[in-house]
Formats: sequence, C-alpha cells, structure tokens
Amino acid sequence: MEAGTLRQPRVWLPVVAGVGVAVCLGVYGRLHEPAGALDVPAFIRLQDTKVWLATAAAALGVIQLVSALAMYGKLPTARWIPGLHRWSGRLALLFSLPVAVHCLYALGFRAGEPRVLAHSLLGCVFYGAFAAKMLLISRPGEGRPWVVPLAGGLVLTTLTGLWLSSALWFFTTFGPGW
Repeated sequence: MEAGTLRQPRVWLPVVAGVGVAVCLGVYGRLHEPAGALDVPAFIRLQDTKVWLATAAAALGVIQLVSALAMYGKLPTARWIPGLHRWSGRLALLFSLPVAVHCLYALGFRAGEPRVLAHSLLGCVFYGAFAAKMLLISRPGEGRPWVVPLAGGLVLTTLTGLWLSSALWFFTTFGPGW
C-alpha cells in the first residue's frame, strides 16, 4: 500500500457521523413518549415563539447563502464576509435549538400526515447535515472542494423545508401570532 493511499481524503467519516446524528434523532423522536405541547404563561404561546425563532433561523440561512456565494467568488466580497458567515450560522443554530428540543421532547417524530412526516424527516436530516458540515470544515485540505458547499446546501435546503412545513404553514393557518 502506498503512503499516499493512507492520506486520501476521508470525507466519508463526517458523512457517516451526520447520518448517525440524523438516525439517532429520528429513533429518539419515534421511541420517546411525547410530553405534549405546553403554552408559556404571560400571553405568549410557545408555538408563536417557535415559529418566530424558526423564521429568524431561516432569515439567517439566507444570509448564510449570500455570504457563502461571496466567499466562493460568485458575488462581490469584503473582508468581513467570512465572519458574517460564521456568526450568522452560529445564530441560526442557536435559534433552531429551542425549537428542535421542544419538537423532539414535546411532540416526537410523527408521521400522521404528509406535512408532519416531511417536517420530522427534515428536522433529523438538518441536524445530521449540520453535524457533517461542521466536521468537514474542521478538516481543511482533507475534502474535495465541492463537499463543504454540498453539505451547506443540504443544511440550507432542509432548513428551508423545515420553515415551509412549520412556520409558513402556521402563519398561513393561524396568522403571525401578535
């Protein structure tokens, strides 16, 4: 075996880890007994809070897309664009976590209707793709140049699907909640 063979990019390790995260979330959500949805006192329903946090995460996802396009030379760039990309991603994840925790704990993985099944699947894939992307960018030089943009595109696509199947549905069904 050649020495160069041992140094080949190991893209599959982060991908396997991401799949593992997605599967674990799905299994937990399916096997866990949901606690049921609760409302937050002081006139703010938890669902309203969740859709607005999800909307903020989706808006930050758009910033992620535009900043990534600039970083890859598809749009004009500035020195502060990579920092904007990192911080908008961190904030998007931060806004998504309370939503995901509530969805998993209170509602679980559900498949009662197509929209809910799609939302449950997208939630699992989102965090799996995010985990894979973070592992891929932590290993510079070991991946193919298209791997990180592909993982980022999957993260953005699933985030968009999550927003469409939850927040947009909520806004069109119940209104903005204020």
